[in-house]
Amino acid sequence: MRVHTETAQTGLFARLAEIGRDSAGAGGPSAAPEVLYDRHGVLVVRVGDVVVKAHQPDREYGVPFLGRIRLAERLPHLLVGPLAPPMDVDGRTVTISPYGEPVNPREELPWEEGARLLAALHSAPVPADAPSWGRPTRVARLVSRLGSGPAGDVVRRAFATLPAWIRGEAPEPPGPGHLIHGDWHLGQMVHLPGGDVGSAHDGNRRWRLIDIEDLGTGVPAWDLARPAALFSAGVLSPEEWGRFLGAYTRAGGPAVPGDGDPWAALDVPARSLAIQIAATCVISAGREDRPLDGAEQAMVDACARITAAGPPA
Repeated sequence: MRVHTETAQTGLFARLAEIGRDSAGAGGPSAAPEVLYDRHGVLVVRVGDVVVKAHQPDREYGVPFLGRIRLAERLPHLLVGPLAPPMDVDGRTVTISPYGEPVNPREELPWEEGARLLAALHSAPVPADAPSWGRPTRVARLVSRLGSGPAGDVVRRAFATLPAWIRGEAPEPPGPGHLIHGDWHLGQMVHLPGGDVGSAHDGNRRWRLIDIEDLGTGVPAWDLARPAALFSAGVLSPEEWGRFLGAYTRAGGPAVPGDGDPWAALDVPARSLAIQIAATCVISAGREDRPLDGAEQAMVDACARITAAGPPA
């Protein structure tokens, strides 16, 4: 991957590349750094077999984040966590983790492997000191950033139908305490070479979950919310949704009943993620001064249907 020119000129990129080169097993000073991710204030640089990540600057990375790292260390068959405690680099929280190959969109997507990983995480024992995932604050934060315009108005009207606790206007109701990833999608999966007992396998690949910033105790249906929202909007095909949900229930995942209607558990999370994704689409299109594309418009249309359906039961 080619280094982003503007990023390569920043001091932060140079610092992350230096940290990566100095890390054991990174391939030494000859390893060429490359940018894996540079969005929303997050910068991820690969150097050899490690990745160095400057985390989002407007989040809290104190004691709860250390608890999330400890959780990942306890579940190495499911999660890829940092190799060392977080560092402060010019006021930014920085971690070093092993490099794993991400999902290849040109190959068959590993819906079943993702479902089995989530089912295993949701079924794992919850340590007494596990931090809480917390409420889904991202949807409210994104809706607050919407500008004027008809698409933004559609998203705002849908947001107004969500329960008050999701809008930040009431305490979150108590729910079953399971370990959840908190921000799951296929981009949160990487595979490591080789195979081992107890992990989600695809041939000789070992799939793992990455990005543990939201890892903690919560309601497991929120980890299924993104694919559920995409399916409801017509963006994810019924075949792919069936592969994912079927693999999850066969693996004994507790987020939905093994038989019966899964939407009693998924309705509110799926609505919330549909609104969150739609808000992201509208903001991105406005920033780039372009019309919504087909998939983006489908998410806004889903918001119109959410408003028409009224508040969830």
